[in-house]
Amino acid sequence: MYETIILGAGPAGVAAGVYAARKKMKALLITENFGGQSVVSVEIHNWIGTKAISGVDLAKNLEEHLRSQESIEIRAGERIAKVEKTGDNFKVITNFGVYETKTVIVTSGARRRKLNVSGEKELAGKGVAYCATCDAPLFRGKAVAVVGSGNAGLEAVMDLLPYAKEIYILSKGETINGDPVTLEKIKRAENFKAVIFNASIKEIFGDNFVSGLKYCDLKSNEEKILPVQGVFVEIGSVPNSEPLSDLVKINERGEIVIDHKTGATSAPGIFAAGDIVDSAYKQSNIAAGDAIKAALSAYSYLQWK
Repeated sequence: MYETIILGAGPAGVAAGVYAARKKMKALLITENFGGQSVVSVEIHNWIGTKAISGVDLAKNLEEHLRSQESIEIRAGERIAKVEKTGDNFKVITNFGVYETKTVIVTSGARRRKLNVSGEKELAGKGVAYCATCDAPLFRGKAVAVVGSGNAGLEAVMDLLPYAKEIYILSKGETINGDPVTLEKIKRAENFKAVIFNASIKEIFGDNFVSGLKYCDLKSNEEKILPVQGVFVEIGSVPNSEPLSDLVKINERGEIVIDHKTGATSAPGIFAAGDIVDSAYKQSNIAAGDAIKAALSAYSYLQWK
């Protein structure tokens, strides 16, 4: 019986793991891989304490830091299938086994919605990006397409305006669904070129780096090419909350609802942090800090249990 099981090993999961280990909790961390969504970033400039680091190197650093702790067990390469309540405790079921614990810290993050078109996977981190806040500075002086016309898409454009030479928004529909005030600010920028409506992305292409995308005009049924060096996919994300859907309160976006003072969920003994929760900002530094809060709350919970 573990005192806590941590689900996930991005910045949030590793932060929770380090603090659980420092508190000498009998802890287990389960993850498919290390690094979370940051792994796809070519270069990260806003990870506090580091001027610049690749997503791959950040994942290595996180893993090394966690493995240097004495009081935590790690099971990498395992996928969470279900979390169940058993009396006052919990059972975590993976594709490899079943583990029992007194508390659970959920940091399994979210998965970005993908376009699922040719070239997207191959060019991820080579011009295809999913976080403008993280990667906008890498596109200084380049032409960039933002796919998505909701608030996420508009915020991505705002992040890109100080850097990109040309910016295009591609919308599958005929309207912009994001904040109209933000849209007006964008339209006044010299480097914002156009909103392309009725655009269904068919392909992202390039040899070693993105050089353009192909889209179909849904009105004319004509295929067109847009030469760009960057494609930001901003069509939302899906929290990995399905294994806990029967236990904790989840909002309409699939995020776990928490008490932001403690990281506690609606189920006593389950805590959560990172991109899987109903936080306003999805950033690695925030996720790590909130996960520390969740780990300390889990420790305090056990003292009173």
